[in-house]
Amino acid sequence: MIVKVACEPGGRGEIMPRRLSFDGRTVELTLVLDRWLGADHSYFKMAGDDGAIYILRHDIARDLWELTMYSAAEAPR
Repeated sequence: MIVKVACEPGGRGEIMPRRLSFDGRTVELTLVLDRWLGADHSYFKMAGDDGAIYILRHDIARDLWELTMYSAAEAPR
């Protein structure tokens, strides 16, 4: 799914996702859990302020963001 991502510069000047918008909602990305680089893509595993986990794929050449994985927080029992 193509999504909108607002970024800020990270500690070394690299882009860092901070806000994710999709399906009419906005999620603040609060924590970088992991990140890795491919030949032409960057990947970010992020925790959202909604308790969910997101993996975002950034197509560097086209500057497009994709949501490749979403794991919702468990409902309280």
